Amino acid sequence: MADPPADALEASMRFNLSKRAAKSSLRALTLSPPTSTDFSSNDFLSLSSSPTLHASFLTNLTSAPPRLGSGGSRLLDGNSSYAETLESDIASFHGAEAGCLFNAGFDANAGFFACVPQPGDIIVYDAAIHASVHEGMRLSRAGARLPFRHNDVDDLQLVLEGILTRDELVKAGRRSVFIAVESLYSMDGDLAPLTGIVAAVERLLPRGNGKIVVDEAHSTGLYACSAHVGASIPPPRSPARPLITTLAPPLANPATLS
Repeated sequence: MADPPADALEASMRFNLSKRAAKSSLRALTLSPPTSTDFSSNDFLSLSSSPTLHASFLTNLTSAPPRLGSGGSRLLDGNSSYAETLESDIASFHGAEAGCLFNAGFDANAGFFACVPQPGDIIVYDAAIHASVHEGMRLSRAGARLPFRHNDVDDLQLVLEGILTRDELVKAGRRSVFIAVESLYSMDGDLAPLTGIVAAVERLLPRGNGKIVVDEAHSTGLYACSAHVGASIPPPRSPARPLITTLAPPLANPATLS
């Protein structure tokens, strides 16, 4: 008996899969041998294979209350002392007043830029900023979204100067400008000129309405204090300078906003 004809959706999916196969771009899940050398994961600090961390986790697990799982969202009845302690520890590490955990770095960026900029505010972003920031900007109520050339402080200054000539509310400090950058860009591995960015923003927006948002997804814990974002952005960094850092790269866990 012949197979029934595929419906429109199945036929479309099969056609697209065949196109991928023809271009050798058909993806499949794989398992890495435990003895292999890791050149591709987000576990930059090798914490997932740390015997010390493993032992500490088991000790905490055996001494913790027997409940497994949150039981619901944190806003309802799923909050825990572990989450609050982690937020506090991460905020302390970054010299911030508070931290807020997200499921992932993508969610943190998308959620922040979708919700925090208010109507009339402006988002200025590095041309190489991550797709998660673009997703947040797409949902944002901000009045304008303006790029500047990648890691180009001079071009950032030109963009900010243009805003000041057009928007009296920004000039008066009554509207905010959010400047979105990454401390370490994952595609090319180049570092943002944070000192120059901070100097330009503070000079052109002296009323404190320039909010530099630094995505540390690929640099948390990788550099000594002399190269860490904390050295380039003097305190107070919060709330004037929000910091989005993930524990996925390099720590292989959720994200936090501090």
